[in-house]
Amino acid sequence: MKAIVFLGGGRITSALAAGLRLGGYAGEIVVYDRHPEKLRALRREARVHAARDLKSAVARAEMLIVAVRPASVAEMLNEVAACGARPPRLCVSLAAGIPRRKLRARLPVRWARAMPSPVCRVGRGFTPLCFDSSVGQNERARVRKLFALVGAVVDVPESQFDAITAAASPAHGYHALATLAKAARDAGLRGNAALVAAAHALGGGIGYWRESGESLEDLLHEAATPGGIAAATMAAMDESGYGRAVKNGIRAGVKQARRNAKR
Repeated sequence: MKAIVFLGGGRITSALAAGLRLGGYAGEIVVYDRHPEKLRALRREARVHAARDLKSAVARAEMLIVAVRPASVAEMLNEVAACGARPPRLCVSLAAGIPRRKLRARLPVRWARAMPSPVCRVGRGFTPLCFDSSVGQNERARVRKLFALVGAVVDVPESQFDAITAAASPAHGYHALATLAKAARDAGLRGNAALVAAAHALGGGIGYWRESGESLEDLLHEAATPGGIAAATMAAMDESGYGRAVKNGIRAGVKQARRNAKR
């Protein structure tokens, strides 16, 4: 029986497999990984099947998803090419920064790239996709449908893939939450109240923007009454280089993706 096959049983495979099960995916999920402890955890969490070896994993794949770190992609694809099993026509890479041309050079099949958020574990993910021009509409729809089970999906040209990868990481939210909560504690807010207040400021505000249909500009204007606390807070943050710091962070993420591409 054909299955979705993950090469690599790390965190993103764990998050995707759990999210797919939560989203109602009932098909077979097979994982190949050299570390038995990862496979044991995945079997418990998401009812995956552990492949006994790489050849058997590739042979069972209806869709092959390469879910190893960027530094390990070349070695993994070389092993797939040499394993003696024919890979499926369509493979999907989750490796940040590795362009499709390099994937094709190692394994000459049709490639898609996907960059799912770890939040896909609870069905609230966000997955940018891009495809080789040779990937047909039915195959594209199949990939979109799979990732749509774990959250929002958007097609992006590969030329923009590094930027959206850097911008869409939930690490921004975690980092902002930790920073805002610490600043509130430093200002005198004690106990768990600082974290709760910061979580509301970020999660509540963004949630309202998404559900209300209001423009971001209008909500900023509404929240920051001239002469008010919010207006003073935002003005001081901007004067301290908030926008510049975020811009530099995104640039650093894009540079790292481009370093990955040279592997």
